[in-house]
Formats: sequence, structure tokens, C-alpha cells
Amino acid sequence: MIRTAVPADLDAIAALHAEARASYYRGHLPDDAFDGPAEHARTRAGWAAAIERGAVLCAEKDGTVAGAAAFREVGTVMTLTQLHVEPKRWRDGIGTALHTACVQAWQRAGVRTARLEVFEHNSRAQAFYAHHGWLPDPDEPRADTHLVLRLTVPPAAE
Repeated sequence: MIRTAVPADLDAIAALHAEARASYYRGHLPDDAFDGPAEHARTRAGWAAAIERGAVLCAEKDGTVAGAAAFREVGTVMTLTQLHVEPKRWRDGIGTALHTACVQAWQRAGVRTARLEVFEHNSRAQAFYAHHGWLPDPDEPRADTHLVLRLTVPPAAE
């Protein structure tokens, strides 16, 4: 089930975020950059603010939060800022369900294009996004250690 996250989901979302990020950053970045106390505090504060704005969707499976996605306008561009699924639940359709819910929200809001950044070494996520129609941004293909992707949001089905 996909639903809007509430403050009571914060601990579960922060934990799954940390676990998912460690799976693709470990070995590529120093551990403190993604797994240190300061980073955990920064991440938790970011999720708390996003939940407060009503900008987080979470996937619930078997009574627990199994995935989360956040998006917001950055400047004038709709940006998928986060999409994480518990690693033990990868390939269960949770990421696709979250992605679909994001696209539907964008369609309702009249969004025509969306943007995201994906870590250059996270080939699993890159394949996921390519499967869902995301393409390299021709105007800004990179942002530091991340690839920039764009999605042309399809019109809502009638």
C-alpha cells in the first residue's frame, strides 16, 4: 500500500534510507560521508522536513514501511529527491509502486518533466530508472558524483 508518510514513519524511513544508501555508497565513498552520526542527523532532519511538507510517500508491506519516496520543486523543476526501498525487499515491486505513485501525483499537478540525480556507481538504480523512462539530461548530464536524469511525464490516462 502506498500512502502519504506521517511523522510516526520517520524512524523507519530514516533507517531504510541509511541501509539502502550504504548498499551503493560503501566502497565508493568514505563511510562517514553516508554512515556517520552527522550524516544520519542531517538525513533525519531532511526526511522530517519533507514529511512535514506532505512530500513523502511510503510503501507499507506486511505492516511495516518498506520504501519511501520524496519529491519537490527545486527552482522550477519537479525533482525526485529520494526513492529508497529496503534492500531485502528489492525486486518485490515496491520501487515501481512508489515510482508510479510519484508520476501520478505529478500528473495531477500538471508536471510535464521531472529530474533526479543517481549515484554514478549505482547501476541497479540506473537500470530501474531507465526501465521507467528516465533518460540522461542533455543540458546537465552530471552533478558531481551523480548522473542527472530527466523524465517526460506522460499525460494521465483517461
